[in-house]
Amino acid sequence: MRAVLMAGGSGTRLRPLTCDLPKPMVPILNRPIAEHIIRLLKRNGITEIIITLHYLPDTLRDYFQDGQDFGVQITYVVEQDQPLGTAGCVKNIADLLDSSFLVISGDSVTDFELKAAIQFHQHRAAKATLVLTRVPNPLDFGVVIIDSEGRVRQFLEKPSASEVFSDTVNTGTYILEPEVLRYLPDNQESDFSQHLFPRLLAQAEPVYGYVAEGYWCDVGHLEAYRQAQYDALHRQVRLEYGYPEVRTGVWIGENSQIDPSAEIHPPVLIGRNCRVGARTILEAGTIIGDNVTVGSDADLKRPIIWSGATIGDEAHLRACTVGRGVQIARRASVLEGVVIGSLSTVGEEAHISPGVRVWPSKQIEPGATLNINLIWGSMAQRHLFGQRGVAGLANIDITPEFAVKLGAAFGSTLRPGSRVTVSRDQRSISRMVSRSLIAGLMSVGVHVQNLESTAIPVARSVILAMDVVGGIHVRLHPDRADHVLIEFFDGHGIDLSKGREKKIEAAYFKEDLRRAAIDEIGTVTPISQAISTYAAAFEQHLNLTLVANSQAKLVVDYVYAVSGAVLPQILSKFNCDAVVLNASLRKAALSRQERETMLVQLGQVVQALQATFGAQVLANGEQLILVDEVGSPIRGDTLTALMAHMMLTYHPRGTIVVPVQTSGAVEDIARRHDGQVIRTKANPTALMEACQTNANVVLGGSGEMGFIFPKLHPGFDAMFCIAKLLEMLTVQGRSLGPILTELPRVCHRSVSLRCPWAVKGSLMRHLVETTATDHLELIDGVKILADNPDNWFLVLPDAGEPLVHLFANSHNRQWVDNTMARYQSEVQEFIRKEQDTKESPAL
Repeated sequence: MRAVLMAGGSGTRLRPLTCDLPKPMVPILNRPIAEHIIRLLKRNGITEIIITLHYLPDTLRDYFQDGQDFGVQITYVVEQDQPLGTAGCVKNIADLLDSSFLVISGDSVTDFELKAAIQFHQHRAAKATLVLTRVPNPLDFGVVIIDSEGRVRQFLEKPSASEVFSDTVNTGTYILEPEVLRYLPDNQESDFSQHLFPRLLAQAEPVYGYVAEGYWCDVGHLEAYRQAQYDALHRQVRLEYGYPEVRTGVWIGENSQIDPSAEIHPPVLIGRNCRVGARTILEAGTIIGDNVTVGSDADLKRPIIWSGATIGDEAHLRACTVGRGVQIARRASVLEGVVIGSLSTVGEEAHISPGVRVWPSKQIEPGATLNINLIWGSMAQRHLFGQRGVAGLANIDITPEFAVKLGAAFGSTLRPGSRVTVSRDQRSISRMVSRSLIAGLMSVGVHVQNLESTAIPVARSVILAMDVVGGIHVRLHPDRADHVLIEFFDGHGIDLSKGREKKIEAAYFKEDLRRAAIDEIGTVTPISQAISTYAAAFEQHLNLTLVANSQAKLVVDYVYAVSGAVLPQILSKFNCDAVVLNASLRKAALSRQERETMLVQLGQVVQALQATFGAQVLANGEQLILVDEVGSPIRGDTLTALMAHMMLTYHPRGTIVVPVQTSGAVEDIARRHDGQVIRTKANPTALMEACQTNANVVLGGSGEMGFIFPKLHPGFDAMFCIAKLLEMLTVQGRSLGPILTELPRVCHRSVSLRCPWAVKGSLMRHLVETTATDHLELIDGVKILADNPDNWFLVLPDAGEPLVHLFANSHNRQWVDNTMARYQSEVQEFIRKEQDTKESPAL
């Protein structure tokens, strides 16, 4: 059998280590990753290897030559013009593959028994076999569900946190029959996970998954690289060491000289031709490449030092990575997580703070303290986007310099000369962040339509009316008063897709930011007609005569937010008798307790004035809580049911879109009106997209997230919800109280449990594997259906916190109580056992 070794990757997330080196040539225990893979293939009887190259191809060819020195025969294929993707480059060499062949990634460290996987493939007569493994955190990998025979049932590439339904993941190693390549187009970029495997599954081709035993690590980012090094040094993966073991846990290459007074605490690996000075301490986990000199009295705790480096006297290195040929002078300190690119120089007594990255060939002056990357900007984390937009502590995580770079990253994913809107709430922190974002957008040649301070529904509506490709809105986080939330919209006003978010993250972390010429810098245009544009669309979707003649009295609490500057202007056009509370702008954030106090006061005012109803507008115009005529609040599932009932009464046979965890009362209501309910993933983007792509949708959302009226604009809009509710009450000639008594009575309970990130995937897999297929629904999380379709239980992982949420739904309260108690106990016990199993001493 031949093997195809995919070695074309540039390793952008391993930079600065891969600025001048392909990722497969990054060393693990002083040998390139690709060499470990070739040795693994040879151990498993595979000696004919085709290596596909793209980035710096001569580096691999010069190292491996024809493969004779490694006991294999190597053929090289170079992608000349542009990368063809994981599957496209294999399709390109189809004429070299006339029988079963194995594909393996060039950037992973593993000791799988590939022979067993090949035998599995042959025994099952599979067209494609995916080699799988189980990992604690599957977010960065393709998640796979297989049946008892190993046949692939479901596949999802790189899910979000709430989409995880298993901890069994695709390792990028496949055994394929040559005929599957006919499903791929010629000379086009294509991917195994995104294109080939979905097509094979759609055609009912036999696609299997083989869960391999052993070690596997995808060296996709710097943290994974360091962990793979430490795991290999601690013998957690079976690799061939390049040096003799001179004593237990200490490997030293030939011609290396260690001063007798130096202390070595195993495990430690030292390459060839090295020098270690007097009284130097090498702590467990230290890896030193070939031709490295370490001075006297140095203190090395778990650094990874590449070949040719020089470490001065009394230097302090802590769990850092030091590239090829780096010089670190006397008494310099390099702390945890630092990465120094090749041929850089660190001056005497210089200090590099944790997590800093230094690009190749940089010079740090003596005595300098480096707190940010020695390139433009700084990096804080691996992922920017959460469940909704980019969020962080105000002026700590979300700083002006962060926002400038984020704006530039977003702009770099757009065409030069594109136009986007920028808007914000009224607070000073939001003004500061929005101006920084604008600066970043301008720097990459993107023009800004500045809406200044306005409500989010206005910003979304304006996007639809203007020639722009997207927008940004900045506000205080609706649930965390000390956090800023930055939201990104596409050209339709919908939150960006996960794919678009990942492109922004890639530009940000790779620091692949376009630089506009001086005459191409973006411009800023203030937009003063945003509210009038929104009001015009608002009016087109209401029966103005009905509203104007309703003689209703409203009480609206704006909780000192910017929506207080919008809705009163619109309601005044309809001759509405609206009493306004807290409409002035307040820069300080309100606590949850303050909002609840204001809600009680709203109820008292509604009751005293005998108003039709009251509303508290939240989340910068996206969410609301209603108050009925006797002052009682209406929120959550009750509010969802109320709005579904009102809209389907007004629009019979319409469609309602709700998140997966919503109470089953919406189905009861839909049946009364011959309507339809569509459930989506529990995130705003999924709701917005479903409202736009499905026919006859009259309402989307929920009481917790807000409500979408798709004909107006694609986002949540509390202000239009108030006006539309007034219109519908006028048509029906009723008040809220009697309508509430007619809503279905459904028992719907929820419980949230602490669940470590590393356990979420295995918990979801456990639930899937222990539940009959015909009782499963995997829209989001794991939904377990009883024989009665109105009875269901849902386990939904939280996308932003180490939590899982449990939901039970039925018309029978006893069924809900019993089911919740049983599954809560089962989930808690599973989490406890997994934590006990996965706990291991720190390296």
